[in-house]
Amino acid sequence: MNRMIKHGWVALCLALLAGCAGMPERIGTGAPRAEIVQRLGKPTGEYALPDGGRRLQYSRQPAGQQVYNLDLDADGRLRRTEQVMDIDWLQQRVEVGRWHREDVLLHLGRPALVEGVASFRGDVWTYRFLEVDRPRQAHLHIDPEGVVQILMFTDELLPDPPQDRH
Repeated sequence: MNRMIKHGWVALCLALLAGCAGMPERIGTGAPRAEIVQRLGKPTGEYALPDGGRRLQYSRQPAGQQVYNLDLDADGRLRRTEQVMDIDWLQQRVEVGRWHREDVLLHLGRPALVEGVASFRGDVWTYRFLEVDRPRQAHLHIDPEGVVQILMFTDELLPDPPQDRH
């Protein structure tokens, strides 16, 4: 029995360590692109940056609530890691009337959901995030010309957990 418990603990520790390897915020500045991709896998998006660097994007949308942007310098080394699914980041950085669809993709990646609403001519891109521990959604209304016209936030309505049947 002790042997089973010992092996169980070893398996748990290995699983936790493997999970840490997939955490973008744990990769140190200066890490080369190859190391990042080895640890995190293929990015969900990759974009050229104006300074000659590249952005590797690791989005946990549609089911998750984080989007990590890992910016590499022109030599392919990690310069900065930023998790952008945050109410403060969104309110301060999304430029209504100025950002285009390409800006949204560069900064936020692909949305969890794209839909239309009767009161707006264009698409509504929805992203999931946490505000403290409360599930929220950011909705970016993008007009037919591809410009963000509205940024709004709603609570994410999740189904109630199943009732205990005992």
